[in-house]
Amino acid sequence: MKRILLYIIIMMTVSTAVQGQLREPNRGSSLSGIGDDLGNNMTEEDRNRQLGDTTTTEVTDVPVDLFQWTLSPRFGNICMADDVDTLWHHYQNAHLTEGFTGQYNHLGNFGSPRQSRIFFDRDEHSQRFFTDVYGHFYIRPDQFRFTNTKSPFTNLTYYSAGNKLTGDDHFKAYFAVNANKRLGFGFLADYMYGRGQYNSQSTAYFDASLYGYYHGERYQINFLGSRYHMKLAENGGITDDRYITDPLAMAEGERTYAPENIPTRMDQTWNRNENWNAFLTQRFNLGFYREKELAPDDTASTPDVEFVPVTSFIHTAEVSTNERTFYAYNEPKGFYLHNFMPNDEMDRTRFLSVKNTLAIALQEGFNKWAQAGLTAFITHEYRKFTLPDTLAGAQPGAPIEYNRKYEENVVSVGGQLIRTQGRTLHYNVTGETVIIGEDLGQFSIDGKGDLNFRLFKDTVRLDVRAYIKNTNPAFYFRHYHSQHYWWDHDELSKEFRTRIEGGLTIDHTRTRLRAGIENIKNYTYFADASQPVAASTSKAPTTYANNIRAAQCGDNIQVFTARLNQDFKLGIFHLDNEVVYQKSSNNTVLPLPDLSTYHNFYITFRLAKVLRMEFGADMRFFTKYEAADYSPGLGQFVQQNQNDKVEIGGYPFVNVYINAHLKRTRFYVMMYHVNQGLGDSNYFLAPHYPANPRTLQLGLSWNFFD
Repeated sequence: MKRILLYIIIMMTVSTAVQGQLREPNRGSSLSGIGDDLGNNMTEEDRNRQLGDTTTTEVTDVPVDLFQWTLSPRFGNICMADDVDTLWHHYQNAHLTEGFTGQYNHLGNFGSPRQSRIFFDRDEHSQRFFTDVYGHFYIRPDQFRFTNTKSPFTNLTYYSAGNKLTGDDHFKAYFAVNANKRLGFGFLADYMYGRGQYNSQSTAYFDASLYGYYHGERYQINFLGSRYHMKLAENGGITDDRYITDPLAMAEGERTYAPENIPTRMDQTWNRNENWNAFLTQRFNLGFYREKELAPDDTASTPDVEFVPVTSFIHTAEVSTNERTFYAYNEPKGFYLHNFMPNDEMDRTRFLSVKNTLAIALQEGFNKWAQAGLTAFITHEYRKFTLPDTLAGAQPGAPIEYNRKYEENVVSVGGQLIRTQGRTLHYNVTGETVIIGEDLGQFSIDGKGDLNFRLFKDTVRLDVRAYIKNTNPAFYFRHYHSQHYWWDHDELSKEFRTRIEGGLTIDHTRTRLRAGIENIKNYTYFADASQPVAASTSKAPTTYANNIRAAQCGDNIQVFTARLNQDFKLGIFHLDNEVVYQKSSNNTVLPLPDLSTYHNFYITFRLAKVLRMEFGADMRFFTKYEAADYSPGLGQFVQQNQNDKVEIGGYPFVNVYINAHLKRTRFYVMMYHVNQGLGDSNYFLAPHYPANPRTLQLGLSWNFFD
C-alpha cells in the first residue's frame, strides 16, 4: 500500500508539472482542506497555526461552495469554522499523536493515550473519564464538524508509516450532502491501526458517526450519533531504560536491539473502551420579519426580507455510554500489590449519562438596544456507574463477586450573557450552580472576551479569560473497584480553581503572546502507592509491587504560564516558533517542564504554478522533568513512584518533510525522528515509554465534489 501511495504522489507531481507547461488553467475558489483532515480534535492554537491563503483551482460545472460549524455543548449554538479552505500548511503533523507542535506526552505508539505537557491546554477529567486520554482519536460532540455543501462532498484520507509488521495505518472517509440549503446530513468513518514498534503495543480503533440537521428560520435541529471501539495492547513500558539510553552496554558490545526485541514488562494485556454517544440540540425561535439593509450600490427593485429571532426556546440532550474492560491473561508474578478479585482474569466498569438542558434565550441584535444576548437555563443529568464488588463468601479467602451500581442525579441552574456581533468588542460570561444532587455546592463562573482595534494601520486583538470553579471530583476519583486498585473516597473535598489569562495578537507581525496564572486548592490526582519488595540478595535492585490510589493536595498550587508564538517570513523562507514557559509551585504533585518549544523552518514555492510545496524540518524540545507515569491497569497518567523517579526530556525530536497541495489534494512525505542515534538517546515521551525510532511516514487527503 505504501509503494502504491508513493507512486500516486510521484505521478501526480510529474503530470501536474507537465500540464502546467502546456496550459494556464482557469481559476476560481475551491476547498483545500478540511481541518486536520476533518478539522476535529484541534486546539485553537493548532488552527491559528495553520491559517494561510486560499487556493485557486480549475472552474468546473460542479459548485464546490461549502461551510462548516461546530456546536456548543450546552445550548447548541453554531460556531462557524473560518478555516475550512486553508489547512494544508502543517498537514504533515496532522496524524502525530504528540500534536501539531509536539505538546503531548504519550506511550510512543500511534494513537496511544496522551497528556498535554502544557497545563493550560489540559482538559479537566470528565465523567467520561476513560476516554479522556484518547484525544487523538475520540471526538467530543462539540468538536465534530457539520457541513453545508452545494454538491455532495467526500473527503478520503490515508496515512501510513513503517512496515507491515510494526507500522501504522489510518483511514478516514467523510461524506456530506444537502437535500436543500436548510437540510443536510453526512457521516464519518475513521479506522486507526498502529501495530507498534515495541512489543505488545498495538492500537486498534474504529469510529462511525452519523449526523443530520435542519436549519429553518423558526425551528432548528442538529443530531450527531457516534460509536467508538478502542482497543489498546499494554506493555507496561520497557524493562530497562538503558536499552534506549545505553544500547551497546545492554547488547554487550554487539549489535543493538531492534525495538520489537526490547523486553517489556507486560504482554497479553489490553485496555478496551466501547463508547456510544448521541447528541441532539433543537430550538424554536420567536421573532419578526424585516427588510434587509441594502448596500449603497445595490439597486434591487424588491428588497429582500429576513427573519429576526428575538426569543429562542432551547433543548439540548446527550446520552453517553462507556464500557471499559481491562484484560490481563499473563500478569507478571508479583507485579501488583493487591489482587482483590482472584476469580477474575479481567475487570470491567460501565458508565451511562443522560443529560438534558432547557433554556430560554433573548437574542442579541434584534434591535439597536439589544447589544447582548441573555440566556437562562436548567440542566438535569442522570448518571449510572457499574463497578465490580465483593461480599464475604462461605469460605475464608473466597469472596463472592458481583456488580454494584451507583446512581447520581444532579440539577443545576445558570445564566449566560454574550455578545458576538460587531467588530470591536465580544464577550461571553456564563455562571452555573448545582442546587440538587451529588454535586450540591458545585459552581462555576467562566468569562472570556476580546477587544479588536487599529494601531498604526494594523489590527491588534486583546483577549482575556478568567474563571472560578468549585468542582466535585469525577466519580472515578471518588469510587473505583478493580482487580488491583480499590478505593471509596466520599470524603474528597471539592476542587477550587481560579484562573486569569490574557493574550495579545498582532497579525501584521505574526505575533501571539499569552500569559496566565492559576491557583488550585484540593488538586485531585492519582498517586503511585507502590510498595518495595524484599530483594533476594543485598546486591539485587529494589523492585516495587504496583499500587495506585486517588489523592488530594490540600495546599494551594500555583501554575504560571507564558506562551509566545512568533513567525518570521523572508521571501520563500519561513520560521515558525512557539515557546512556552511554565512554573508549578509543587513539582511533586503537579510536575511540569519549565520550557517547551517548537520550531519549524521551511521554504514554500510552486511547481508549474499549480503545485504548492513546503520543504522543511521541525523540532520539538522540552526541558527535563519528572513527568507523570502511565498506569496500564487504570488506563490513566499518574504521579510517579516517589522512591523510584526518573526524568524525561532534554532531547530534541526532529522531523524532515515535504508537504504539498494540488487543487483538491494534499499529500506529504516525512522522515519522523530523523535524528535518532545522533548524540543523546534519551528519547522518552513518558517514563519507560520510548518514542518510535526513525520512520518514513506518508499521508494523502483527497476532496471530491460530485
